[in-house]
Amino acid sequence: MLDLEGPALTAADIERLRHPATGGVILFSRNYESPEQVNRLIRQIHELRSPQLLVAVDQEGGRVQRFRDGFSRLPSAACYGKAYAADRKRGLKLAQEAGWVMASELRACGVDFSFAPVLDLDIGLSGVIGDRAFAADPETIGALAYAWARGAKEAGMVSVGKHYPGHGGVREDSHLALPVDKRSLDEIWNQDIRPFRHLIDNGLAGIMPAHVIYEQVDERPAGFSSRWLQSLLRDELNFQGVIFSDDLSMEAAHVAGGYADRARQALDAGCDMVLVCNNPAGADEVLQALSDYHDPVAQTRLVRLHGRHEPTLAQLHESPRWRDAVQMLATAEAELADQPLNLA
Repeated sequence: MLDLEGPALTAADIERLRHPATGGVILFSRNYESPEQVNRLIRQIHELRSPQLLVAVDQEGGRVQRFRDGFSRLPSAACYGKAYAADRKRGLKLAQEAGWVMASELRACGVDFSFAPVLDLDIGLSGVIGDRAFAADPETIGALAYAWARGAKEAGMVSVGKHYPGHGGVREDSHLALPVDKRSLDEIWNQDIRPFRHLIDNGLAGIMPAHVIYEQVDERPAGFSSRWLQSLLRDELNFQGVIFSDDLSMEAAHVAGGYADRARQALDAGCDMVLVCNNPAGADEVLQALSDYHDPVAQTRLVRLHGRHEPTLAQLHESPRWRDAVQMLATAEAELADQPLNLA
């Protein structure tokens, strides 16, 4: 899965997207100007290949929302956690409607899925996670994430949970450093894994592992670890969906060597698709290295990620559910903005 240079396809973009090793595109804020523009861009991407390339984006809400102008403002996940603490029914309703709004608006522009929800625990340690997490309690996260994913599914979109087995237990940002989590497998399994298990048991379509070393389990980051991906995720948790690497350009991925080595090691460990973003030379290196790569099982899994239903934005904006949901989310965000998140 590759990124693009800007809001329109360049000749270099087209050449990379037509490469047989390319299976998808991830869009960023630099690729977005308006709903109409991104809709045209995605249609052009889809016209390049048959079957169509997958198109994804990080549209969590809060700090991480790549498409903003022309899209509804989505509260951070912590907003639903605060609501849930006061009124469980309201918290679940907000999470479900947020998932539906997010997915409906993206599907109206042709995006197949968002890399969300975040299933990490916010225990007050990780700044890069923080309010991107629903809560500190695994059961709360599981309930809210499932409601969010159910809303997205209603709109025709699958969910991809991250960052397995949990990024909340380290201070470092894996974009900038290589975090090391010193906790035991039992502690991680009994806490951080629980939201993943809950969603896996309810049909989660995709998972993205963390570029974090859990030193008591494996000396390699989770995304390059066959123990984490094969033995624990596939065999113990019986996960049948797609495993994405996190971006191989992140600082924490450097431990695996050059770009081609990173891609090979991630795939050998159990990833079905690797992400290479913000480094065109690295993307070219990976494409060249994977020219002959073929995994029919991974291809079968990936096919399931294509979005369903594709309303127009005009149709969506005429929907009473959309109007009510957007108002509900705005009201909740305003009410809960100054309320502290209970990390107990």
